[in-house]
Amino acid sequence: MHIRPARDTDVEALTRLINSAFRLEQPFIEGDRTNPEGVRASMEKGKFLLAEDSTGLAGCVYLELLGDRGYLGLLGVDPTRQGMGLGRKLMDAAENHFREKACIAVDLRVISPRTPLLDFYRHLGYTETGTAPFPPEIQTKVPCHYIHMSRTLL
Repeated sequence: MHIRPARDTDVEALTRLINSAFRLEQPFIEGDRTNPEGVRASMEKGKFLLAEDSTGLAGCVYLELLGDRGYLGLLGVDPTRQGMGLGRKLMDAAENHFREKACIAVDLRVISPRTPLLDFYRHLGYTETGTAPFPPEIQTKVPCHYIHMSRTLL
């Protein structure tokens, strides 16, 4: 497995990967998680790290620098490859990227119905720091809010 920054030529495959990895959210959120325009917009503000092997993309994570803090989002692993430690490898790569950029902490958010993710991130040293409402333009099937989590980098 190789981890590398995404390129413009990865947009379509990255969009498919994100939407496939986030199918678990379909009971909570209407529609796909993203589209090619959304991926391109994210790439203008930050960057994606991709995990790939000879069969193609296996996982991704979005990184954005916000002053001396890093924001991490869209951590996704192809459903056929989940449970193999790839999410942890992408998290390590993301945190190392932020350390290289002299960030003091990493922030992320989880949607409230995805409670198993809280344990995953807690296991990696993240703690809950607050909540925020969903933006009104995101259509949900059940009440949702964001749970913010953070980890200090050493």
